Amino acid sequence: MRRHSIFPIVSVLMFIPCILFAQGVSTKTNSLSSQLDTLIKYRLPAGSNVSVSVYDLTANKALYGYQADKLSRPASTMKLLTTITALSRPGANEPFRTEVWYKGTIERDTLKGDIYVVGGFDPEFDDEALDSLTSRVARSPFSVVQGRIYGDVSMKDSLYWGSGWLWDDTPYSFQPYLSPLMLGKGVVTITASPGIQGDTARLECTPASSYYTLANTTKTRTPDAGRFKVSRNWLENGNEITVSGNVDGKRTGTVNIYSSQDFFMHTFLERLRAKGVCCPADYSFGEFQKDSVSVRIASHSTSVQAVVNRIMKESDNLNAEAMLCRLGAQLTGDRHVSAANGLAAVRRLIKKLGYDPERYNLADGCGLSHYNYVSSELLIAFLKFAYSRTDVFQKLYKALPIGGVDGTLKNRMKKGTPSYKNVHAKTGSFTAINCLAGYLKANNGHQIAFAIMNQNVLSGKEARKFQDAVCDILIR
Repeated sequence: MRRHSIFPIVSVLMFIPCILFAQGVSTKTNSLSSQLDTLIKYRLPAGSNVSVSVYDLTANKALYGYQADKLSRPASTMKLLTTITALSRPGANEPFRTEVWYKGTIERDTLKGDIYVVGGFDPEFDDEALDSLTSRVARSPFSVVQGRIYGDVSMKDSLYWGSGWLWDDTPYSFQPYLSPLMLGKGVVTITASPGIQGDTARLECTPASSYYTLANTTKTRTPDAGRFKVSRNWLENGNEITVSGNVDGKRTGTVNIYSSQDFFMHTFLERLRAKGVCCPADYSFGEFQKDSVSVRIASHSTSVQAVVNRIMKESDNLNAEAMLCRLGAQLTGDRHVSAANGLAAVRRLIKKLGYDPERYNLADGCGLSHYNYVSSELLIAFLKFAYSRTDVFQKLYKALPIGGVDGTLKNRMKKGTPSYKNVHAKTGSFTAINCLAGYLKANNGHQIAFAIMNQNVLSGKEARKFQDAVCDILIR
């Protein structure tokens, strides 16, 4: 009679749970990949392309990649590279400052010397800040200035637009004229209120200034007047603002102003005189050199967190360029910097993270430039780095738009969808480009970093639907 050992049978039985467990893990991973592959195959807008990278920060492993190393234009997701680099540097918490100094002597109520307004590229310096600054100057022990008034804009070179910015975007508020001295982001906001039918509307301008002129051709509750519009003679570098069209309720429009530094200094002098200080009728630009007889008489500061919040929540281009300029100053230790100096700091971090900076093209800090080219895997590398640095992550995460709640994600990822309140991410879009990158929390409690870069897609709506669907899958 043949005898059979039961050991092989027992051995097989022992291995079955292991096999099943391994299959379960594999099935889960494959399920995610297959879902995303299917989404790309059937839901990607026709004629377009996409690069996708997903990383599990909790498990410390890559979850998915599709053309992850493909170069793409990032639009405003470029702000992630700028901001994360800035937040990681020594002195990251140093506020942005605008200061007023004088040189000379005070005799009775007269300053026999010069006043310098020193710009620190504060992108949040507004109408209220200007009033506060001029009030402090007016409280100085002089009411007469026998000397010159200077604006110091030496922190940055004279290039007022970024490389690759579109010239015909200039009337729009999202493309400011860059300068270390900025007032209200170099933008005028016009609020129109209806009057009697057929009459012109009432207009209110902020900041108020005689630097620009205003032409009101609006009509109250007159449909034939056309669509409400705010513009200026920008092709002539002029600051003649025209407000036109039908006003059937409160309407608001914005327009940028040519030469931010002149706008600032003109209005500064105007406000100073209004507060009773007798000063020269005009101003000049010159660099302030601090010495033993220099006295600071006023200062205004803005926290870095306030600047970062606006960069992320509202995708503010000026704030990102201010960050880039300051990066340059921190890197070089010099006061005279350019965009190239700030971008050199970003490239250093790219190299530190194990990537070749020469593979990418960086042109500005905000993403307005059509010359920027990065990859979704590079965005993931920056998001991973930020997550690894508590000091960086806390500031960044606090500022990112929340799905369905605020910022540029307020009208997406509505209540009832998996992504609602679970996605904290930066948007990025201009013609044919639509991107989304940031963090989300999956249903298993894991923190996930993701980057989705839709390219050559004319329908922003379809691209956003695709991105939201990706996030929903990752959360489930």
